[in-house]
Amino acid sequence: MKIAVVGASGMTGSRVVAESVSRGHHVTAVFRRTPPDFSHPDVEVVLGDVTDTGHMRAVFGGVDAVVGATRPAPGAEDTVAATVTALLDAAAGKRVLVVGGAGPLRSPSGGLVIDDPAFVPAAWRAIASASMSQLRACETHAGDWVYLSPPAMLEPGVRTGNYRRGTTTILTAEDGSSGISAEDLAVAIVDELENPSRDRHFTVAY
Repeated sequence: MKIAVVGASGMTGSRVVAESVSRGHHVTAVFRRTPPDFSHPDVEVVLGDVTDTGHMRAVFGGVDAVVGATRPAPGAEDTVAATVTALLDAAAGKRVLVVGGAGPLRSPSGGLVIDDPAFVPAAWRAIASASMSQLRACETHAGDWVYLSPPAMLEPGVRTGNYRRGTTTILTAEDGSSGISAEDLAVAIVDELENPSRDRHFTVAY
């Protein structure tokens, strides 16, 4: 496949690039600023801002799928809805996987994760709220998108190749924790691109 990864310098995006290349896919890695040097022959580096719809439409012209792995800077959480809408507009006709947040998932307590302090402490509420707006923007868009909610904890780690998959309810371990490494999140992302499901919103965790 030919996969475009927007936000390729981030924790998730960089690992999606690596996972995709390891499986033999060609990657267009999109950066907002001059990136570090990529020497792999199957990675094409492109500079671009996702809100520049015309430019991004041209970037996406030759790809099969797009991964949106952007994350707002602290204080800019209110930009996520416009950003994902611009991404979906630019990628019209392509399969788009949006890496979002855990906030919109259902909590074991019956409410939403965003309202459950066991998963979203006060310091994380702004970004969790942004994920709510992000998903709503996707739901109003006619594009071919799928929204991935990571678990409550997403951190750099090791690639095991193992994970559990769910839909709209957060997945937890026996001790109540909910997490996955960024490396295994990337595994789940590329799995979904290779074998698309019918789910519009899904989650993964250990």
